[in-house]
Amino acid sequence: MMKKRTYSLLGVVLGAAIAASGCASSTEQGAAGSSSPAASPGASETAKPAAERTMKDALGHEVKIPANPQRIIASYLEDHLVALGVKPVAQWSVSGGKSVQAYLQKELNGIPTIPSDLPFESVMSFTPDLILVDSAEQVAGDKYAQYAKIAPTFTVGSGVNNDWRQELLTVGDVLGKSAEAKKALENYDLKVKDAKEQLQKAVGTQSVAVLWVTAKAVYVPNEKLSSGDVLYRDLGLTPPDEIKEISKTATANWNPIAAEKLAQMKIDHMFIVNSKGVTKDELLKDPVWAGIPAVKNGHVYEYDQSASWLYTGTIANSQMIDNVLSSMLKK
Repeated sequence: MMKKRTYSLLGVVLGAAIAASGCASSTEQGAAGSSSPAASPGASETAKPAAERTMKDALGHEVKIPANPQRIIASYLEDHLVALGVKPVAQWSVSGGKSVQAYLQKELNGIPTIPSDLPFESVMSFTPDLILVDSAEQVAGDKYAQYAKIAPTFTVGSGVNNDWRQELLTVGDVLGKSAEAKKALENYDLKVKDAKEQLQKAVGTQSVAVLWVTAKAVYVPNEKLSSGDVLYRDLGLTPPDEIKEISKTATANWNPIAAEKLAQMKIDHMFIVNSKGVTKDELLKDPVWAGIPAVKNGHVYEYDQSASWLYTGTIANSQMIDNVLSSMLKK
């Protein structure tokens, strides 16, 4: 349920994948704050306008939250914004803006990009009225003070590994959309329950894994982070022993696995996020894949980096669950 914000790894590897392959989901924007109905039952009373609030962020800063922020920068928190019906003024990107969270582009199409490390000049150029940052590492050193000079800056999480569910609830609270955040989680949990029941009937304890294949390495997810959290915690699927072992000490979302370990994996169903720039057939011709049960039995399901497998949130996770059901149950 926790996730590691590995910006540098994701940015570098995504950039390399784009170079290697030669290629790189809409709601109307509404006020991020909401009005509260007047307490008086009188028919002539009108709704009270939203007001500026002071909230304490994860690092203890007292932050004045605008009544109705319209120009929000929330880099790498866009999944939560979209789930709440909010559009940012700029969206997270790496590789000079070439790579964005493709799975959100139906809602974020046309939103300008901003580098993932949030350079001060870039942030200023968008004249934000609220900056949301997801972790302490994004505002290390004097960065918080610098961002706070530009606009009210609220740090959502205090650690490197933040609970994505709590992040959504916190963002909802800051934006006056707590009810929407809770509803999004309720809908997600209902989806998880239904999918888990279907998968338990269909595959039981058969092992399942997702592998991110790039030009330089093959990565597996931490059992408790990112897509590993969805597969193993939410859906109750069985991880192979190698992922269990790596997850004992790993802190990153995605971790490289050696070729000899990969060849030994007893995976019954295998999802591949293919960022290598070759076809699945070409990839599986490599002898290192030959002994994996999923390969032998034709239970290999391919997705590219435009899918949501590398990200986290109600939208990303819901799309992953749809992928799992359509692939493993042939829906």
